[in-house]
Amino acid sequence: MDILQLFRDGGVVMYPLLGFSILAIALILERVVFWIQINGRQDRVVKEVINLYRHNNVVSTLDKLQQNSDLPISRIFLAALELEEATPEEFRLALESSAQAEIPILKRFQTVFDTIISLAPLLGLLGTVLGLIISFASLELGNVSGTKTVGVTSGISQALVSTATGLVVAIITLLFANVFRGLHQRQMAFIQEYGGQLELLYRRRYERGE
Repeated sequence: MDILQLFRDGGVVMYPLLGFSILAIALILERVVFWIQINGRQDRVVKEVINLYRHNNVVSTLDKLQQNSDLPISRIFLAALELEEATPEEFRLALESSAQAEIPILKRFQTVFDTIISLAPLLGLLGTVLGLIISFASLELGNVSGTKTVGVTSGISQALVSTATGLVVAIITLLFANVFRGLHQRQMAFIQEYGGQLELLYRRRYERGE
């Protein structure tokens, strides 16, 4: 079936649904690129950083982090390691506060996704109601002529198409939003794991007076 004709059949609610679908696709692509860039490099970078710091090569550690400062975990480590003569408690607080500062970046657009997921089905439902109104307005008991049945058919088409479109937009957005939410949770666990390792190494260095 012609997509343009389907769009017309869906009625006025198809315009905001089209806007939501375009917005969702754009934000999903941005998040996909973001997470691919992070997951493709951070494991290797962090392991190299931990290994360098374990062997007391602080300068190389800082250089490695600065070269990869586009990674959230690199910025977190830099915020703590660049403190001068910090106590272990101050080092831990620096790690925690910088990790909190990265959360909005990791959860970016989550509110927009939630809004689309909530509103798209409601817009579809609105299209259903409007379609039924058109159908009932065109329906006259005892009159089944072609001129009258056209309005009934048009209203039913609007009701079905708008509902289906709203559900499709919401389902696809929900699928990707849940994937991104899972990636965010994994990222926070990753930061806690290696942040704890770095904190332990720093505490040992501090106790040795290095």
